[in-house]
Amino acid sequence: MVDEPDSNALDLPESDQAAISRKRPKPGERRLQILQTLALMLEQPGFDRITTAALAAKLEVSEAALYRHFASKAQMFEALIEFVEHSLFSLINQILEKEMPVQLKAHQIATVVLQFAEKNPGMTRVMVGDALVFENDRLQTRMNQLFDRIESNLRIVYKEAAQSNKSATPTVDAQMQASALVSYILGRLLRFTRSGFKRPPSEHLETSLSLFG
Repeated sequence: MVDEPDSNALDLPESDQAAISRKRPKPGERRLQILQTLALMLEQPGFDRITTAALAAKLEVSEAALYRHFASKAQMFEALIEFVEHSLFSLINQILEKEMPVQLKAHQIATVVLQFAEKNPGMTRVMVGDALVFENDRLQTRMNQLFDRIESNLRIVYKEAAQSNKSATPTVDAQMQASALVSYILGRLLRFTRSGFKRPPSEHLETSLSLFG
């Protein structure tokens, strides 16, 4: 098994939110605090579109204070996407380097993505694009590229499996299998957000993944 995603970097217990926002942060802490609060707000109902004014109010600071750390709200979302990228691909790379059955590698890659989403509901809204609808188009493009990269890694895994099984069309087989698994992952993430985070992505996960070979 791979290590679980290091999702604690942006964890912020709700009970501590008010207290933390009132403290004078140490140098360098305010930037992280802004991201923590943004991620927390994305988990809450009624925040379909988060404004810098609402974010500043939640932190009990001025909007100008936000812009001392981020030039725009788009930069805040870019920082969240960078966190998703680093968290996922640091673990996916570990999986790719391990010696294990290739099908298991594919299943573990899917598991890493889904477990990360389950532990970071606010981030899931970024991953599926819900939180990016009214934001800069480049953010959705970057998020799309993340899933393209996941699919590319899965194609490598599935092509190795197809070649081992003497498939006459290993490249085509790998493309179809990788595409199907990424579609499944995205479907699970969408269901998670649409259910108000009540339907966990990991629900019946082992049984579901067994359908992908």
